Amino acid sequence: MSSAIVIAVNIALATFLAVGLTPVFVWWERRVSGFIQDRTGPNRCSIGPFRLGGLIQSIADMLKLAFKEDFTPSHIKYKFFFTIAPVIVFFCSFLTFATIPFADNLVINGQSFIMSAIPNELGIMWFLAFAGLSIYGIILGGYSSNSKYGLLGSIRAAAQVISYEAAMALAIISMLLSYGSIHLTDIANAQAGTFLGIIPMWGIFIQPIASVIFIICAFAETNRAPFDIAEGESEIVAGYHTEYSAMRFGLFQVGEYAAMSASAAIIVTLVFGGYQIPWMDTTSVQNNMDYIMIALIIILPLKAFFLTRWMKKNNKSKDTNDTSRETETKILSTLFWGISLIVVGLLVIFLTVGLGENGINIVTAVLQIGTFLVKFFLMAFVFIWIRWTVLRFRYDQLQMLGWKVLLPLALLNIVITATFIVVQGS
Repeated sequence: MSSAIVIAVNIALATFLAVGLTPVFVWWERRVSGFIQDRTGPNRCSIGPFRLGGLIQSIADMLKLAFKEDFTPSHIKYKFFFTIAPVIVFFCSFLTFATIPFADNLVINGQSFIMSAIPNELGIMWFLAFAGLSIYGIILGGYSSNSKYGLLGSIRAAAQVISYEAAMALAIISMLLSYGSIHLTDIANAQAGTFLGIIPMWGIFIQPIASVIFIICAFAETNRAPFDIAEGESEIVAGYHTEYSAMRFGLFQVGEYAAMSASAAIIVTLVFGGYQIPWMDTTSVQNNMDYIMIALIIILPLKAFFLTRWMKKNNKSKDTNDTSRETETKILSTLFWGISLIVVGLLVIFLTVGLGENGINIVTAVLQIGTFLVKFFLMAFVFIWIRWTVLRFRYDQLQMLGWKVLLPLALLNIVITATFIVVQGS
């Protein structure tokens, strides 16, 4: 029974992060871009009193795509490839997320569970395989469209993925030499310690060159700006998905955000310590559980207080007759305070009664999942921030960066890493 629950939780969490967050990321992207460009962004669409800062607009857009006519232009020659292309992009991007560990192995009643949606030993190889396969959906979509814009987009996508997957694979080799395993849980656990007593053993500190190369290549794999030449609106209309509409177009968009989620998760796992709480490994978290629960009992009400205070200050309408925002604020404030007090009450009970071995392991996993989510959302914000800050690369600039800068740097880093390991071992 416990194994079924753990598997269900992992699958649900992976599905939510890879696909379920798409409306949130669309809303977040619009709000962040509005802030960067000194404008408001969507904030009008509502369901009753609920606007959620414009989030309802993203939900409305997704419903619109689901109910629009799925039109196939008459000039399409390869209708099967035209139909299956967005499905390939969507499923490959979704499956890329499947082996990301959300926490250290969870032990319940002596049985150990890998905290990922599809537990396997392939680790980072699984990510590379499906990240590479997703490009076939883009190539097929552009080629089967029988459109010069779609064909140009697919050719650009093929050239881009060849250029950057080589540098990405070489950067990963340097990291694997340092971590000593391809399994993502082992990689996250290898980043648990510190060196010099202060600096976490994260990949960004022990492999800075490989980390920067991997992050750049991960941005290129997602086909987002500044690496969005496959769908450059100012040059080739919309590139590979110019001829798509309705839910097939929606699948391309969901696939893009799923790829962004997977890239953010793998960057966090390889470069920023994964689920590891800074300066604390799994054992130290378990040994200091009482102090951690006391800290949470203090922090959670404070967070609820400042969040509700911020909402009351910033969610006011200039129209005196419009009370919907005040109603929304009251409902959400009550919800936030209710959840915080329930969690605090449970923590007080656990602190008084005791958790037991299984309870400590479960709470440790929950804390590590929370740590992973914080890092994940921060990395997703960086993806959005970069998109609305950096201009699109020209084709020649993109190729020069991949072949003349990143590839030689990755090869040099392998030599340096291997030399250091041999010298250290001797």
